[in-house]
Amino acid sequence: MWDYTEKVKDHFLNPRNVGEIENPDGAGEVGSLACGDALRLTFQLDENKRIKDVKFKTFGCASAIASSSALTEIIKGMTLEEAEKVTNQDIANYLGGLPEEKMHCSVMGKEALQAAIANFRGQKIAKEEYEVVCKCFGVTDKEIERAIRENNLRTVEQVTYYTKAGGGCAQCHPKIGALIERVRREMATEGPPPQPEKRKLTNIQKIKLIEETLGREIVPALKADGGDLELIDIDGNKVYVALRGKCSFCPSSEFTLKQYVESKLKEFVSNDIVVEEVRP
Repeated sequence: MWDYTEKVKDHFLNPRNVGEIENPDGAGEVGSLACGDALRLTFQLDENKRIKDVKFKTFGCASAIASSSALTEIIKGMTLEEAEKVTNQDIANYLGGLPEEKMHCSVMGKEALQAAIANFRGQKIAKEEYEVVCKCFGVTDKEIERAIRENNLRTVEQVTYYTKAGGGCAQCHPKIGALIERVRREMATEGPPPQPEKRKLTNIQKIKLIEETLGREIVPALKADGGDLELIDIDGNKVYVALRGKCSFCPSSEFTLKQYVESKLKEFVSNDIVVEEVRP
């Protein structure tokens, strides 16, 4: 039995934006029914070239449906340039995490988005020279290399979790192992990858992300120690909160606000977030 977060369960049982947009600006398909997972993503832009509407159809497990649903919520209101920067880790983080064995579902969402954006631009996905390493699931060496680099994978088992490669007959395991060794050797000589810029959020996206981060990352931990926190207001980059329960009279409340609440919001939302306490 997979250990799913409440947010994964919610997006599986109540998926957002299911369906297909008629005459979409962009459409992308990844996966195949033969391999067990398939996703079709369509989007429509507004007059400012921002994603006004996005819908998906997914054939797959709970993680595949939840990841697709989460992706559509994440990219609404973004420009295509902003949407391109969304990673599979962003999708997993939005859901409060995915079992590692199911991370390939978040990768599938990212690939569908890339295909839809390429479709809008009239581009064809580059026909790189590639080798199908995993014949059971049709996974190429390029897909495996990309997953290793983007997710810092180290083992054959991890590659299977992120790409499904090697999850069938296992005859490709030696080739996957050799790819891991080569790519990680190259990564070591290249140095640490540049840190991606945090995407610019609209006001609505920022408010939504602040609320989700408080509910997922912060409030549960405070409640576990007898405290609580209430969101009072958001004004630009300033987040006004009130401490409740034991936190309201704790001598370390200032530390809690700055070193825990504010640092978490900076990590998951934006580096310029400032948290201020509202006292009665």
